[in-house]
Amino acid sequence: MSELSPVHVAVLLEETVGWLDPRPGSVIVDGTYGGGGHARPLARHVGPDGLVIGIDRDPAAIDAARAESSGSPIRLVEGNYCDLPEVLAELELSAVDGILLDLGLSSDQLADPNRGFSFSGTGPLDLRFDPTRGEPTWRMMNRLSEAALADLIYAYGEERYSRRIARAIVRRRQEAPIKGAAELAELVRRCVPRGPHGRIDPATRTFQALRIATNDELKSLEIALRRLPDCLVPGGRLAVISFHSLEDRRVKEAFRSDDRYNVLTKKPIRPTPQEVQRNPRARSAKLRVAQRG
Repeated sequence: MSELSPVHVAVLLEETVGWLDPRPGSVIVDGTYGGGGHARPLARHVGPDGLVIGIDRDPAAIDAARAESSGSPIRLVEGNYCDLPEVLAELELSAVDGILLDLGLSSDQLADPNRGFSFSGTGPLDLRFDPTRGEPTWRMMNRLSEAALADLIYAYGEERYSRRIARAIVRRRQEAPIKGAAELAELVRRCVPRGPHGRIDPATRTFQALRIATNDELKSLEIALRRLPDCLVPGGRLAVISFHSLEDRRVKEAFRSDDRYNVLTKKPIRPTPQEVQRNPRARSAKLRVAQRG
């Protein structure tokens, strides 16, 4: 496991901190710590009498954060944000003042060539947030039937060329298993026409689908949206940053249908053109915020 110096650029930082409204002495949970881009500013706001609980499924993220968080009011926990009730019980806390979920990939994960998150990565197509658990993506991809692969890529990537891509994967793996990220990305690019502006790599939706399936991401989100209101004090806030419609629809529906949530953002907060120019990965981000009634 490689130790990486943080290169993550937090998305919608000012907006997120503003809506969470951390005060001195507050207890805030960053359920997707990543490179700590949101957690560190939150820690400055809560001060020495407060606490930021940083949770991440990726042991590399937790390992890299330990030294930089030393001396700050940040408590690191390796785990899944949907297990927050158990995390709080372990810390002997009943509820917190705010919770953040940033559902995007960390730049640190993309920068690690051995994880497969980057299309040009030289390592195996792993895509697990926690490389010590579960099945790597390349293995799953090489055992699923053509129909199952096509359905997965369509359902989790909303990729209209899913059947063409699945057919190409099956043909290629008859010669040899597909194990590398760069190899898969090149294969997908041959199946998907590039858009008129070329803003999004044609492999993006397929990688998204395989990553979501590998980590069971949507299930974690659905469980969390049901459980997190009970982890908030009355008036406490939940802020969720999503990056594609599969996540955003679930957040929007949960906020609207669960009486424990009072929606504060009638429409999602989007990054400014200036932020997108500085950080192109922010372009699809949407922030929704709800308050515990």
